[in-house]
Amino acid sequence: MSIDVIVVGLGFGADFAPIYQAHPDVGRVAVVDADPVRTTAVADRLGITDRFPSLDEALAAPGWDAVHLLTPVRFHAEQVQQVLKSGRHCASAVPMATTLEDLDALIAAQDDAQRNYMMMETAVYSREFFHARSLLDSGKLGRLAYFKGDHLQNLDGFPDYWLGYPPMHYVTHALSPALALANTRVESVRCLGSSKLTPDHIGVAGAGFGTEAALFKLAGDDLVANVTMSFFQLGRSYLEGFSVYGDEGALEWPQLEGGPMKEFKLEQLPDGRRGRPVTEADVRPPGAPELLPEALKRFADGGHGGSHPHLVHEFVSSIVENRKPRVDARTAATWTAPGICAHQSALQGGAEIQVPDYGAR
Repeated sequence: MSIDVIVVGLGFGADFAPIYQAHPDVGRVAVVDADPVRTTAVADRLGITDRFPSLDEALAAPGWDAVHLLTPVRFHAEQVQQVLKSGRHCASAVPMATTLEDLDALIAAQDDAQRNYMMMETAVYSREFFHARSLLDSGKLGRLAYFKGDHLQNLDGFPDYWLGYPPMHYVTHALSPALALANTRVESVRCLGSSKLTPDHIGVAGAGFGTEAALFKLAGDDLVANVTMSFFQLGRSYLEGFSVYGDEGALEWPQLEGGPMKEFKLEQLPDGRRGRPVTEADVRPPGAPELLPEALKRFADGGHGGSHPHLVHEFVSSIVENRKPRVDARTAATWTAPGICAHQSALQGGAEIQVPDYGAR
């Protein structure tokens, strides 16, 4: 079985189109972008002949099995529903949506359409996540004890629709590794906002904060994920990653992007000593190209921790194999809703907010 895929949004989508072209289970690839100059440049460079000026025109064309949306966040909820209702499978960049009501609507749309939806969460297909998973599975971390996530990024100069964007609405990169490793969901959250937005940073979301810091209580165990998100008014270089701690070892994200991760091992307590010694080592995870078809292995050193070919392969394989993708609508909602609730908590001065259970298993 071979499927035909439409890639929508070539700012980010230009990185994904050649991966679809190389996938052994993909036939035709089409591209869509609102900017005709960019459409022509990307399509000509990749030798793509099928081009559409809009999603509406692409969906009106006969054929085409699946659509990958890489459009601005404000379009995700509406466009995903539009794709599913057209009878196509749909992959979408994060986040799934920015309201709980839209999360419910997308779950219903997937159920009604009986087509696959996958949120393309890069963090859980990164080389760093694969390494954390191997440490956990091998017992080197011991029992999970704590998680930490950070996404610090200055959005000054970004398009105006990012103005005032609530940082926690984009929490999935920093939080999803914890939920995937612990195989659980967030039960409740307490979040505080820091640094009220100055007038020049307030956008359509209204008054908010440049930085939001949250404690997420995970269901089923005494585990906490501590996540800090910041998009404005923080004098710090870019940082986006996660750290995982067990009772026997840990893996920490580097303080500076591009540096090595730190791996820790708790040693046995020597006689007559207070406190167990800890050994540490720099580590640069190799990724997991062995999980990819041969034709996609050359993409495994790419951006976002080498996650792109793994995301494409999972989405395509789920369609070809007629199964749910790893990050289907219910899992995507399970990973997205905590950030929506965290922002609500910040606006309420840190009140505890219960997070809905979407039944992801």
